[in-house]
Amino acid sequence: MKTITVRYFAGFREHAGLGEETLQLDVVTAMDVFNETRARHGSTEPTGHCKVAINDEMADWTAKVSDGDTVLLFPPVAGG
Repeated sequence: MKTITVRYFAGFREHAGLGEETLQLDVVTAMDVFNETRARHGSTEPTGHCKVAINDEMADWTAKVSDGDTVLLFPPVAGG
């Protein structure tokens, strides 16, 4: 198990009802963290255009997470 802090932004924050939480998770990748938190909060948001960062650096969904990391989840952003 790893202690991972997850920070939620925009729609993820609204859905989770909080901006940040620290969880004990048995995960390997950023995608694993996303799937765990999605199941925890009942979200149906696909990764699609979502972005992820690990320790304040943008990352790929296959990036490995380590004990003590902070994973940031960003939903798709519209703009023009």
